[in-house]
Amino acid sequence: MTDQMEPVDEQTQYKRKIDNTLARFSAAHDELEAEESERRARKERLAARIEHTRTKLQAVVTSKIGGRGSAVAGERESGDEAAADADRSDARQTDEQDPGEDDTPARTRLQEKKKRKNDRARLATKTLAIVAAALVFLATGAAWGAKTWFDSKFNQIAALDENSAHIMPGQIGDENFIILGSDTREGAEAEENVGTTADVGGARSDTLMVAHVPEDRSRAVVVSFPRDLEISRPECERWDSESGRYGETVPAASQVKINTAFAVGGPKCVTKVVQELTGMKVNHFVGIDFHGFKDMVDAVDGVNVQIDEPIVDQTLGKIVTQTGNVRLKGDQALNYVRARKVYSDPTFSDYGRMERQQKFLSSLLDATLSSDVLLDTGKLSRFIDAFTRSTFGEGIGVDQMLTLAQSMRGFDAGKVEFLTVPTVGDPNERGNEVLLEEDSQALFDAIIDNTPLPGEEPAADEAPAGESSPSEQPESDEQQAAEQPASASAP
Repeated sequence: MTDQMEPVDEQTQYKRKIDNTLARFSAAHDELEAEESERRARKERLAARIEHTRTKLQAVVTSKIGGRGSAVAGERESGDEAAADADRSDARQTDEQDPGEDDTPARTRLQEKKKRKNDRARLATKTLAIVAAALVFLATGAAWGAKTWFDSKFNQIAALDENSAHIMPGQIGDENFIILGSDTREGAEAEENVGTTADVGGARSDTLMVAHVPEDRSRAVVVSFPRDLEISRPECERWDSESGRYGETVPAASQVKINTAFAVGGPKCVTKVVQELTGMKVNHFVGIDFHGFKDMVDAVDGVNVQIDEPIVDQTLGKIVTQTGNVRLKGDQALNYVRARKVYSDPTFSDYGRMERQQKFLSSLLDATLSSDVLLDTGKLSRFIDAFTRSTFGEGIGVDQMLTLAQSMRGFDAGKVEFLTVPTVGDPNERGNEVLLEEDSQALFDAIIDNTPLPGEEPAADEAPAGESSPSEQPESDEQQAAEQPASASAP
């Protein structure tokens, strides 16, 4: 070792570094030697206990084999006493050598360091598990809270009549939605070019559809009703479109347009009419107004629609001048679904408009459920806000809207069938469309029974009721004779 008082030159510093290194090696060697001594002591104690146990076991076996009364018992008792004395002696020796509860000698510094490291690792693992559980709990709570908040935003208005005598039996598990587009000008801005409540008061059903989603969710069927369809309207409670309240009873009326049902009796009256015409059990009513429709389209940044010919309307003028896959937004999208007398439409009537509405609605649902919207919190929030502000009805919420949207999206996917209720096709003297009652009844019977629609071919593996498939039909006498061996028919 060097003298700490001698001059601290470069050589002295070098010697001190060597001395310090040797001291560290010596300390580490001492710790390792102590650990090795501890391991040897443990092995010796374990060997002694094993030998002691073997001796006791040998004495017991000997006593059972010998089978000699008191002499053997005496030997066993003396052996037991000796074993007990040995245990007490061993315990005293152990207590003297290893004081403490767990018979563990004092730990070295390396052992203490390892223990602290292991303790920290266990603490970190526990903390991580607690944090993960908390995050899962918070995420679940947040999702439930968001769903509850969105559900509370829907404008609930009484609309259903699920105990109507016109409802056909069955229909358990099916979801039937009335989708109504209202032409109310309430809340409309001047630049929207739809007029104001001063110009057009009240509200009528500008669009009326019934969407059927069967229990197995295999497909959806959407049937549109012309706004000028002639009906016999039942008596209904008068409805105030501004307050959303019902009042006195209005007498029934015959030979009126179906869109007057909403104007007179609101959602309740529309549900009555639809259930009388179809026999379907309506369990969801979704009403949307002009203003909200436009906001929803803008919230998803427009909707792509295939345009084969320019859309020019007799009343609204030029709506879409370009062709191909055109993205429609704002007023242009609203006018596209409102236009009734389009020059390029062979029907020049409400039938062409219903087809455009169906196509646009399916495209809107495709856009809404796309990753561009679902993964964009801004777009999704704006769409939900626009939808809830402009939607009214009963039996509607987040779960119901998802069921409807997922069933109706994909116009060309083959999973959704868009139809129009069967009519004569030409207006009568009152300017109303006339329903083909037998064809209509056949259509809605097939929808309710979830069987192929009129004009549809049954699936290959579905034989009509009462008929056997070709492989199951009995053979004719000629076929049986032809299949018999020649020897069987010989004289």
